[in-house]
Amino acid sequence: MSVQNVLDTIKENSIMFVDFRFVDLSGHAHHITLPATEVDADTFVNGVAFDGSSIPGFRGIEESDMVMMPDTDSSFIDPFTDHPTLNIMCNIFTPDGERYERDPRSIAQKAEEYLQTTGVGTAAFFAPESEFFIFDDVRYESKMNTSFYSVDSAEAGWNTAKTEEGGNLGYKVPVKGGYVPVAPVDSQQDIRSEMVRLMQESGLRVERHHHEVATAGQAEINFRFDTLTKTADNLLKYKYIINNVARQWGKVATFMPKPLFGDNGSGMHVHSSIFNGDSPLFYEKGAYANLSPLALNYIGGILHHAPALIAITNPSTNSFKRLVPGYEAPVNLVFSKGNRSAAIRIPVAAVTPKGCRIEFRTPDSTANPYLAFAAMLLAGLDGIKRKLDPIALGYGPFDKNIYELSDEDKKEIRSVPGSLDEALDALEADSEFLTEGGVFTQDFIDNYVAFKRAEAKAVAIRVHPHEYSLYFDC
Repeated sequence: MSVQNVLDTIKENSIMFVDFRFVDLSGHAHHITLPATEVDADTFVNGVAFDGSSIPGFRGIEESDMVMMPDTDSSFIDPFTDHPTLNIMCNIFTPDGERYERDPRSIAQKAEEYLQTTGVGTAAFFAPESEFFIFDDVRYESKMNTSFYSVDSAEAGWNTAKTEEGGNLGYKVPVKGGYVPVAPVDSQQDIRSEMVRLMQESGLRVERHHHEVATAGQAEINFRFDTLTKTADNLLKYKYIINNVARQWGKVATFMPKPLFGDNGSGMHVHSSIFNGDSPLFYEKGAYANLSPLALNYIGGILHHAPALIAITNPSTNSFKRLVPGYEAPVNLVFSKGNRSAAIRIPVAAVTPKGCRIEFRTPDSTANPYLAFAAMLLAGLDGIKRKLDPIALGYGPFDKNIYELSDEDKKEIRSVPGSLDEALDALEADSEFLTEGGVFTQDFIDNYVAFKRAEAKAVAIRVHPHEYSLYFDC
């Protein structure tokens, strides 16, 4: 979309405000809103200034001036504002016109540019399956003398005996019993459909929605794949719509990986493939799962670099409460066709040559999608460059349920790191693949590790409520 197209959209839709947005290190969107009367062609040349020092992990106060440069292709009309508003994602530049090396969206674009310089292909496509919960109530607190969280859902399995106004009507979702039941067990059909409707109006091509495995309102909505940066933009739009629809319905949505103890967590399974023009590069008919040698090398790169990669694709302390065996958690660094206990699954049902792809099941939605998709692509490209064969390296294929293997058989299977600190250690030891082509800089990686170490420390030094039940009477 050209600048003139955006200006025409503003006029034709009686837009009153233009909302300029950017994303921070953690993947949260921020915005500054201008009256539409103040937006003209020069706005897209000069950008919109903001204070970078007020954004965690960005800039020091001595160099705080930053500039948002709008990307016209990302614009969409906000479905929630009372006053007609056009939203536009932006890249971040320094005042002297340089692309800011800590801007996640710019890193995603540099990854796409690097792919084209390698001669491997022209475009990488991504499709995340970002699961979430819809709760009716959430409360939490962490102070020096108290620490707790409490969530509730009318459909939760723990509410079978709850006294409710008008009577308890039953049809609660059992623990691990929520996968695709019909109403009245699935009580959230209409709210998910409303989310889908607004996604479609906002330009997303939605493929399906359904209730997920966990009790208490776990859900999934799938939208169509696109190129790397566009898919990251779409994921931010997706989360924005889900969060705001939930709020309109008097509920709250969360993409937290493990909000409930004892039931499935929420992942972000990421499908990816590489094309050269219109030609898919991952397909070879008759091979294992119809995977080409190039696709196998891509898998080899991701699995080889997975411990470091997970510091970016699973960047929260809560991530590692989901990554435990027994809850369909993909903790095993192997690949397989159809096996959901493997870190990489190859979908084989109803797959065409252009639909041939790999599914990295380990990530979750605490990841910044611009960074996560860029890091995945770089790991895969490194595997292609070095011709890493995942079969020769012992990464599979494993087509059995790995959780049911004997301890002896499991010995040779690598697992994901056990904590955020372990993943950050791995990233510090293995980061060269990220700096290829100048996509990530060492300054970015050092800053990112320090930022995430501070989060891990903040959790580690606080008293946990369960420690009282373990140690209070010692």
